[in-house]
Amino acid sequence: MRKKINYPSQNLYFRLKTPGGGPVGIRTAVLELGPAPGGSGRAGLSPARRSGAMESRALRWETLAALSSSSKGRLSYGRRWPHDEDLLEGCMSPVVLSPYSGWVLDRVVGQSAPEIAPSRSSTPKEPAPLTNGSSPLEVTPASCRGSSPLPPAQPSETKGNGDLGLLEVDHEVFPAVLPCKVTEVEGCIRMYEEMHRLKGKEGLRQRQEQQEQMVRAVSDLASEQLKRFDELKELKQHQEFQDLQEVMEKSSKEAQGQQEKLKEEHRHRAKVLNLKLREAEQQRQRQEELERLRKEEGQERLRRLYSIQEEVLQLNQQIDPNYRHKDLPRIDLSAYSNRGNQICGLVSGLIRTTSERGFPTQVDVANTERALQEMRGLISSMQQEIAAAVEEKRRRDEEEERQKQTELLKKEQMKAQTPAPAQQSGGKQQKEGLQVKAEESTMQWYRQLQDAAEQCVASFSEISNCKDNNEVKKIKTDLQKAATIPVSQISRIAGSQLREIFDKINNLLSGKSVQSGGRTVSVTQHPQGLDFVYYKLAEKFVNQGEEEVASHHDAAFPIAVVASGIWELHPRVGDLFLAHLHKKCPYSVPFYPALKEGTSMEDYQRMLGYQVKDSKIEEQDHFLKRMSGLIRLYAAIIQLRWPYGNKQGAHPHGLNYGWRWLAQMLNMEPLADVTATLLFDFLEVCGNALMKQYQVQFWKMMLLIREDYFPRIEAITSSGQMGSLMRFKQFLETCLQQKEIPLPKGSLQASFWRS
Repeated sequence: MRKKINYPSQNLYFRLKTPGGGPVGIRTAVLELGPAPGGSGRAGLSPARRSGAMESRALRWETLAALSSSSKGRLSYGRRWPHDEDLLEGCMSPVVLSPYSGWVLDRVVGQSAPEIAPSRSSTPKEPAPLTNGSSPLEVTPASCRGSSPLPPAQPSETKGNGDLGLLEVDHEVFPAVLPCKVTEVEGCIRMYEEMHRLKGKEGLRQRQEQQEQMVRAVSDLASEQLKRFDELKELKQHQEFQDLQEVMEKSSKEAQGQQEKLKEEHRHRAKVLNLKLREAEQQRQRQEELERLRKEEGQERLRRLYSIQEEVLQLNQQIDPNYRHKDLPRIDLSAYSNRGNQICGLVSGLIRTTSERGFPTQVDVANTERALQEMRGLISSMQQEIAAAVEEKRRRDEEEERQKQTELLKKEQMKAQTPAPAQQSGGKQQKEGLQVKAEESTMQWYRQLQDAAEQCVASFSEISNCKDNNEVKKIKTDLQKAATIPVSQISRIAGSQLREIFDKINNLLSGKSVQSGGRTVSVTQHPQGLDFVYYKLAEKFVNQGEEEVASHHDAAFPIAVVASGIWELHPRVGDLFLAHLHKKCPYSVPFYPALKEGTSMEDYQRMLGYQVKDSKIEEQDHFLKRMSGLIRLYAAIIQLRWPYGNKQGAHPHGLNYGWRWLAQMLNMEPLADVTATLLFDFLEVCGNALMKQYQVQFWKMMLLIREDYFPRIEAITSSGQMGSLMRFKQFLETCLQQKEIPLPKGSLQASFWRS
């Protein structure tokens, strides 16, 4: 490394050699003094000065040796501030020689020259820092030392750890170093060390301020990051809380769903249990009903056996083994008597056996009936035998009488002709009986209703005969459904439901639009729609009687109250209802159709009310069941009125018609099995209302039925038709004993209309 020092009188060039380019140290530096490079050497020194320079050089080496042996000579100085080390590391590191030591040395050497006054000294104007190193200090003396100043040295550049600094000193170099200046040199060194320390302190202060600013910035950044961390933590807490709340809600919903599911299962199980209990109760009721029916049938069979036994005993009494006709001495009835006694014993034994084991079976009844038939056949055979004998005797008597008359005529031929005595012919007086035909007024009313029904059918012929017109067929179907479906929905569930059905039928007949099967229907859709609905509605009411009421007697009252209310508002429906009723059940007139000449037996059975399908006539039990349902519906209609209608007017077909029907039935000859059934059903349904209306007259009629009319029914009833007769007899006796006819089962009470 080369440094340039400018002096006022001469220029000298000091070169510090540092091996390896390390920091400059006093101990290792080699100071070389010589002329500046590129100098011409015109300012050379005289021989005297050269010798003085040699002496001063010796003093320099002593000074350098003293400096190197001092504590400060062992210090190392760095040119640049160590950025990657601690600020105080330099203060704690070993002491090195200041980089201005070359300038100080040069000044000391300059002042040690004997030619220079001690007062000529100056301080450097611009010190240049030297590179700290351990290379020896070399001083190259100027090639020529004299009084003339050296030319200014050109700045030179050196390569190393730092930049090359030029130290320019405007002092003259003295040829010798004075020993007394050591202390001054040390003071200068201390002064520059103090300056360096102050600069280091200032740099340290600035560094501390920078560090404080950095600490504050880092602190602010840390606080902001802490805030962000807190916010993030709070956000995570909120999210966790929300997740936990969602989980709890989900768990709650799942628990609630599970609870609802358990409730639903419980309801289903309860429903199943209730259904099973209901089925068990129904099964028990069915068993009780079957047991009751079995007992009733058993009692009926037992009564039948008793009646058969009574008839058998009565028939047996007609057989007299000692019977002797005065004119028939040859007739012997002992065989008939013996067989009659055997039959009576057989019947008595059957009855005794069946009474011991409970109720008789159908086989026992069949056996007793066969015994009865045998007894009847026995009586018939006996009577035929007696009649044959009587007839034989009569013929014989007539022959004898004829012979006598012939002889008498022959005797009288000789005499004068005289008129023969007139013989009185004895005629039997016919016992006056009941009528077989209905009264003329009743038949006229019957024909008028049938004519009205036929006219109504003719009035909607276009609708009934439509085959190609799809629109008319669709209207027909809709109107028929709108008229018949509400009637099928009539039940005893609630009065409000019954009122809705009535309003729907009334609105349809009034021309309003109603909903049926998801479609809007009105009788105004076709000119013949109203007549068609009248006819089909009346027909449906009658069909409900022979189907629904026949199976469930309680159904007569809700159907009857609706029919009565519609009848009151639309009288034509009532006329058509009676026409259909009379056609299906002529006994509701009452009217017994007669077999006319040319009428087939199937047509005649239809006129009597029987159903004939494929030339097969329905069974008697089914026929009586249908007739019972129709009469019960008719009996309910004549006593009921629609509770929400106009009660100011009279009933369109009230109790007076029921009284007339009952009187006409009692004025006609009874029919086996039919009359007893119809009278029982009519009085059971309508008897209470007739009793309240006619009071004493009604009880007179009840006595007439028991005393006069019931024996007539009993006289024509065969053994297989005694069931209906016995029910009717028991009903009459109970009512006459209690002087009261109970309300019919299933009648509508006031509470029904509030439901």
